[in-house]
Amino acid sequence: MIQWQVLSFNDIDNQLLYQILKLRVDVFVVEQECAYPELDGNDYAEGVYHLVGISNQRVIAVARLLPAGITYPAISIGRVVVCPSARKHAMGHQLMAKAITECQRLWPNEPIEIGAQAHLQNFYRQHGFEPISDPYLEDGIPHIDMRRVLTA
Repeated sequence: MIQWQVLSFNDIDNQLLYQILKLRVDVFVVEQECAYPELDGNDYAEGVYHLVGISNQRVIAVARLLPAGITYPAISIGRVVVCPSARKHAMGHQLMAKAITECQRLWPNEPIEIGAQAHLQNFYRQHGFEPISDPYLEDGIPHIDMRRVLTA
């Protein structure tokens, strides 16, 4: 059973923050062998929320929900990460579906933009995102910008 929480930075206690950052570093820095500035200052920016999936008192999935103007002109979802042991249970799809739902709740009727790792383009297409840029390198990893526009 997964418990989902949507929290501002100030609502995250030290132990939860440690688990969130550890998961992000374990996957993005260690597993993907990518040295990059994980602590970019956006976690505590005004209006940013953290979607956290917890199972058995352990953080297993995280996404950062950002208002327009912080990383993209539109609202965005970033730092999407699932712990390796939960990936086989389609946790990434649950996380993205929940992130989209929360973005729509927080910022109704707004498009969502992401900077996706290029090899995950088909994954994000399943959630309604379409490419809006050519591929580019970010921190040595091919990325592509994608947008999800709400349809009436």
